[in-house]
Amino acid sequence: MTKLAFVFPGQGSQAAGMLDEMATGNELVRKIYNEASEVLGYDLWELVQLNPEDKLNQTEYTQPALLAGSIALWHIWLENQGQQPDYVAGHSLGEYSALVAAGVLDYQDAIMLVQKRGRFMQHAVPVGEGSMAAILGLDDDQVVEVCQQCSSEEVVQAANFNSPGQVVIAGHTAALNRAMQGCQEAGARRAIPLTVSAPFHSQLMKPAAAKMSVELGKVRFRTPNISIIQNVYAKIETDPEKIRQNLVLQIYSAVKWTGTVQLLATLGVGKVVECGPGKILRGLMKRIDRNIESLVINDAASLQDTLNSI
Repeated sequence: MTKLAFVFPGQGSQAAGMLDEMATGNELVRKIYNEASEVLGYDLWELVQLNPEDKLNQTEYTQPALLAGSIALWHIWLENQGQQPDYVAGHSLGEYSALVAAGVLDYQDAIMLVQKRGRFMQHAVPVGEGSMAAILGLDDDQVVEVCQQCSSEEVVQAANFNSPGQVVIAGHTAALNRAMQGCQEAGARRAIPLTVSAPFHSQLMKPAAAKMSVELGKVRFRTPNISIIQNVYAKIETDPEKIRQNLVLQIYSAVKWTGTVQLLATLGVGKVVECGPGKILRGLMKRIDRNIESLVINDAASLQDTLNSI
């Protein structure tokens, strides 16, 4: 029997006005956002819809907004008698959505954690000292090798293994620029600087990880009721304490998304549903394994299409 997985997106999937249509037809969306607002101390739904001063793209606001959106869509799926998946996973921030879906974290705890995660990550490196870039058309091992050659006193490393031929690198700006040039000389098709506020998933995030470790220690973690694949090792983890530790490591380690999808294929998953705003993961899915049917839930029409397909 074909197995089903749900995956949850990370930063980059946010958009002002997201889930507006879903909220019009379903009170559950506003309920989920209102619960988040009580934890955060501000109106998260209003921020998402109006996006004053481009706040939605500031990490400490982006992370709760996306978590709330993904969990609202997850509850709508369950409300419509959608099938329980065999596996869940999330890309970076999306791992917190997956942990809520799997019953490991309470939703309110997760909202509080990702707000602090965003804040800690934003402030770990002074603005301008670190950056990220996407390397297209080069093997993973070649990207890693170039980064090692460009790291001496400064840091640059692979941050996201998103799909074959698409690796994001992160680190000190000067080292990153050297690595971009080195990757192009090694045969990369393109090296594209990313508009981000910090070098996420690099060693420069260790100060954020130390602070996050303290916050994660205050929160209860349960055994998953759905098998979860975590970013750091692209492996299933069932032990609540190891799940907690992996979330600390995740902040300064690479997101192994290609490996995650390849593991799903090995486990017999034939359909993967991206549950959350946007459809970035669906695009990556097609580049990693075209044998897996990729679906999405981000509005009423896609919800119905996915319900009909499963």
